[in-house]
Amino acid sequence: MRFTATDIADVKLVKPEAFADKRGDFSEIWREERFADAGIAGPWVQDNHSRSRRYVLRGIHYQIEQPQGKLVRASRGRIFDVAVDLRRASPTFAHWTGRELSAQNRRMLWIPPGFGHGFLTLSGVAHVDYKCTAYHAPAHQRTIIWNDPDVAVEWPLPDGEEPILSDADEKGVRLEQADLYA
Repeated sequence: MRFTATDIADVKLVKPEAFADKRGDFSEIWREERFADAGIAGPWVQDNHSRSRRYVLRGIHYQIEQPQGKLVRASRGRIFDVAVDLRRASPTFAHWTGRELSAQNRRMLWIPPGFGHGFLTLSGVAHVDYKCTAYHAPAHQRTIIWNDPDVAVEWPLPDGEEPILSDADEKGVRLEQADLYA
């Protein structure tokens, strides 16, 4: 397994090794000691799965209490996965980093607690799986609006295409109005 830093030091790209033969292939996608050695330790308390169609945009979500670290992968299809630093005291506050994750490239993105998370589905359908370090706490969930100019995520939407959003994501707030981490 290979762990690579992104342009935000705490966010890491993870590339499992694939072993292929005439039957297909095999990958180890999580191994406690390897992740701990890379500075990504649990506890891991919840696994989630979502299925989305093309141009569905989920996020930018975070929990103001019980912040979640997330290890995200696309087990089917392709997504553009984004982490936004929401820690006011961080030198990369309000910066974002994004990577394409797909079943084909097998990459995963580690998003530490204190970050917002969102993704855009690029393929016809995408299945996204992620491990979490804290339980989902609906009362503490917050959303930064996907197109906040102060964050300025460069979502790879074709010209003239609008993302498909949930009602909650449509009501996301601007960064300047958001409850954030210290």
